Amino acid sequence: MQMDNQLPRKKVPGFCSFRYGLSFLVHCCNVITTAQRACLNLTMVVMVNSTDPHGLPNTSTKKLLDNIKNPVYNWSPDIQGIILSSTFYGFVIIQVPVGYFSGIYSTKKMIGFALCLSSVLSLLIPPAAGIGVAWVIVCRAVQGAAQGIVGTAQFEIYVKWAPPLERGRLTSMSTSGFLLGPFIVLLVTGVICESLGWPMVFYIFGACGCALCLLWFIVFYDDPKDHPCISISEKEYITSSLVQQNGFLSSLPYLFAWICGNLVGQLSDFFLTRNILSVIAVRKLFTAAGFLLPAIFGVCLPYLSSSFYGIVIFLILVSATGSFCLGGVLINGLDIAPRYFGFIKACSTLSGMLGGLIASTLTGLILRQDPESAWFKTFILIKKINVTGLIFYLIVAKAEIQDWAKERQHTRL
Repeated sequence: MQMDNQLPRKKVPGFCSFRYGLSFLVHCCNVITTAQRACLNLTMVVMVNSTDPHGLPNTSTKKLLDNIKNPVYNWSPDIQGIILSSTFYGFVIIQVPVGYFSGIYSTKKMIGFALCLSSVLSLLIPPAAGIGVAWVIVCRAVQGAAQGIVGTAQFEIYVKWAPPLERGRLTSMSTSGFLLGPFIVLLVTGVICESLGWPMVFYIFGACGCALCLLWFIVFYDDPKDHPCISISEKEYITSSLVQQNGFLSSLPYLFAWICGNLVGQLSDFFLTRNILSVIAVRKLFTAAGFLLPAIFGVCLPYLSSSFYGIVIFLILVSATGSFCLGGVLINGLDIAPRYFGFIKACSTLSGMLGGLIASTLTGLILRQDPESAWFKTFILIKKINVTGLIFYLIVAKAEIQDWAKERQHTRL
């Protein structure tokens, strides 16, 4: 009997197996969707008109040709902010429905069609900008919803594809695509804008997404039992090690986070419009709540291992109270540097994803060294990092426009 239990482990390949190839495919999907979302933060610099007057009679032919390659639009800073944030609204609104329906409907179809929609909308953004700013906002909002589907529904994949002892490696491999996407955007966007024009940025990433979508529909199957290419030994190894999960319970933290996030926005603006608190006080208050409350509830989780519903409730509280940061540090960049908010947001998102990648690796090391008290140590470490980051923010945070971010008027003699 002992030999029967050990036999599948010896025959099933590790890193070169089909399940790791599937995780890499999801990784590529995350790279593309993140690149499609982040590229506008950089192209906005060349899409918006400069301080030089346009339409003068002595405009050179080179300037006209450059305007054809890089169309320029007269969008105010307020409009730019709406365009850049429109993706976020679509992304947030779709989270709860996706968390629920991903456990009911085909993950293959949900992710495939969402990836296709996001890629097609990326191709449509340049012509939409020529038609009117409203069309750009609509495209970005719908694109955000599509990218939210890809980002959330993919975790349902590992319910049937990831053996319990490999979930950390498989999910960290796929989610690291969220980190690589902004890196690629920062690396190539400037070169593409300079040589081919900013519309080509959207065309290139959109075309790559369409090609990846075709590969997705060919390669991916919802259940390893139905896949024609996976080996029998690997199929048996995966299916024999899995237990079912509850999609509805998994979606509840997103639901309450969405509710709290909307309430926080209303409450923070109420404090400001009634002059109850200053801008910096509001930012620090909600940041402190968004860091301390999840830390308190998170520390309680290891002590609730015997209570299933207690764990669910505290996980909901951790996620919901974390959304308090929406009224704090997450929009503080708009206070100190509205001109560069898109770039600041891209850099902060990149650093946050780097932290997530490091956390997955570090958690795996802790679990391997001390399996008995590993989760307790992991939660304590996370909360210590939370409190340390909060203290640093409370010391250095500002809410006034910084000198380096102010508009400067240039005069010519």
